[in-house]
Amino acid sequence: MTAIGEVLLGTTPRCRIRVAEASDVDAYRRLRTEVFVAEQGLFHGSDLDWRDEDPRTVVLVAHDPAGAVIGGVRLGPATPGEDLGWWVGGRLVVRAGDRRLLGVGAALVNAAAAHAEGAGVLRFEATVQAANVMLFRRLGWLAVRDVEVAGRPHVLMRWPVDRIAALASATKRELGPLLNGLLPRGFLGDDGAPVPGSDLVACCDAITPAMVERDPEWAGWCSVLVNANDLSAMGARPVGLLDALGARDASAARRVLTGLRAAAEVYGLPVLGGHTQLGVPASLAVTALGHAQRPVPGGGGRPGMPLRLTADLAGGWRPGYAGRQWDSTTHRSPTELRAMLDAVRRAQPAAAKDVSMAGIAGTLGMMAEAGGCGAVLDVDAVPRPAGASMGDWLTCFPGFAMLTAGEQQMDAGPAMGATCGELTSEPGVRLRWPDGETTEAIAGPVTGLGAA
Repeated sequence: MTAIGEVLLGTTPRCRIRVAEASDVDAYRRLRTEVFVAEQGLFHGSDLDWRDEDPRTVVLVAHDPAGAVIGGVRLGPATPGEDLGWWVGGRLVVRAGDRRLLGVGAALVNAAAAHAEGAGVLRFEATVQAANVMLFRRLGWLAVRDVEVAGRPHVLMRWPVDRIAALASATKRELGPLLNGLLPRGFLGDDGAPVPGSDLVACCDAITPAMVERDPEWAGWCSVLVNANDLSAMGARPVGLLDALGARDASAARRVLTGLRAAAEVYGLPVLGGHTQLGVPASLAVTALGHAQRPVPGGGGRPGMPLRLTADLAGGWRPGYAGRQWDSTTHRSPTELRAMLDAVRRAQPAAAKDVSMAGIAGTLGMMAEAGGCGAVLDVDAVPRPAGASMGDWLTCFPGFAMLTAGEQQMDAGPAMGATCGELTSEPGVRLRWPDGETTEAIAGPVTGLGAA
């Protein structure tokens, strides 16, 4: 049994309630029969259904100090098919004699919402009896519409999962105010910048100091990877790179440069020069150059254009970064990596943007913003590896993943691509689910830089 939390609902020992994932669901099911069949008459004989047999279903129960189950709730995927990050909660029950302990039901509801978000869920709903709607509202749930369950009035309610919006805000919200008036128009908000009077494209990325300190070889590799992706998004052929490295000593610097050198070789991005300083806090920034006769803008999309995601689904979570960084590149050959990087140049889509630290959904919001539009993403059409939840996949750094707009198909070697949405006239990013419902992922512009 996995304990989730302890809730103190009063000043006596009896009021100390523990919520945990159930190891034995029989007591919970008996309680459901007592309440939903015998007491309320919602069901005849039994309230069990296919969700009770689904091995993915999670049951959370509330225990009193003596260990007796006094309440419970179940949650799990909304459909028997693939888990797309759409879950439902239900069969919330509290033993009749313990309902005066106001807070048992609330503790179970809060635990269910927290568990769902931790499982990578992006849409979490429940059909709630009319008498319980106010409880859910007080806990932050939103009413969607009236429905009927077992012949009784219920309300479909939705928990506001803000994972995508929070990431986009944390990583990109301040860019507009900071960079206002500094950047040229035309390629505003792009991954690289065309150098005036030439066919050169320049891009620059810094790696977070904590990552340089904690995982120096991976930091060195990623400093090349992210710049290679930036050049690729602009349709540019790589020329070379320059690095600026700060490290506490030569040993730390050598570990970073080991990763950087390995990536530079397989990506075909020779190191042209740079700067190295020892005896300072960890830091790493890399600038890369490439050639592009026709740079592909990130803001070239327009409402109505189809969206395509092309991503390398091989590999797995980088050790120490589960749910945040997908490593699909370190095992790839130079031929495979370069085939992916050359895809945008060959296809020449209307717009392209490589997926950055804002994740797939946040990067899509940036691309849409640069085109003066919004976007809707079809969740069930998104190429996704089997080892990643939808919530993790749409918010992680995925190694190689490219968003493009327009009718062009992309041949990107081992990477998989699919049309999975379109640009719209409504700002922000929405997720469209298999039942036709849409949920808001990002309400409006991501960066504040405006349209390019």
